[in-house]
Amino acid sequence: MEDNYKIPRHVAIIMDGNGRWAKKRLLPRKAGHIQGARTVEQICEDAYNLGIEYLTVYAFSTENWNRPDDEVEALMNLLRKYMLDAIERCSKNNMRVRVIGDKSRLAPDIQDSIAELEVKSSVNTGLKFNIAINYGGRDEIVRAARAFAMDVKEGRVEPEALTEDMFHNYMDTHGMPYPDLMIRTSGECRTSNYLPWQLCYSEFYFTDVLWPDFNKKELQKALDYYNKRDRRFGGV
Repeated sequence: MEDNYKIPRHVAIIMDGNGRWAKKRLLPRKAGHIQGARTVEQICEDAYNLGIEYLTVYAFSTENWNRPDDEVEALMNLLRKYMLDAIERCSKNNMRVRVIGDKSRLAPDIQDSIAELEVKSSVNTGLKFNIAINYGGRDEIVRAARAFAMDVKEGRVEPEALTEDMFHNYMDTHGMPYPDLMIRTSGECRTSNYLPWQLCYSEFYFTDVLWPDFNKKELQKALDYYNKRDRRFGGV
């Protein structure tokens, strides 16, 4: 790798194509989600080995509740299993996990598992892995605005004091750098309500590869694309 090769500090991924992957193999959609979860585990390892510091993945959106009940139930059960296994896995891999999104709609046992995982993995110093669950970008901005409005109402801050940096402190991603690179798999070319505030100056990489087939080689292609970009942030 060249000396001037740039590794993005923060990569965000829209993991799309699990259902299509399963359909191509005449399997139920659940099988695609299971394979997709395995891909997540491997990409976390690959990202860390490549030098990526933050990885944020879109696991379940606020709109995904509109999917068939059996698919939503399968996704929630897969999430339960992941959370149960994740504490040991994160300790082994020195990975810190944080869940972003509105957790209040999730089942109480899932909320408890998330809280336990976040606390127990907080001491780890490796990859900072963020999972967006029941996440919607517009919803996040509305929740942040409500939190700021409450602070104004209770006299903790003046409205005139609000800045972009201050507002980010009210968002789920507070304390994180903005993503340098956003990857979306499966050939779709839209952001689907994913991190609209945070992705303003991110580079976008779209690939036809379905998420369960995404691997280190495909991740490297995205990094190569990122290195061809000239990031000016509105400057010359």
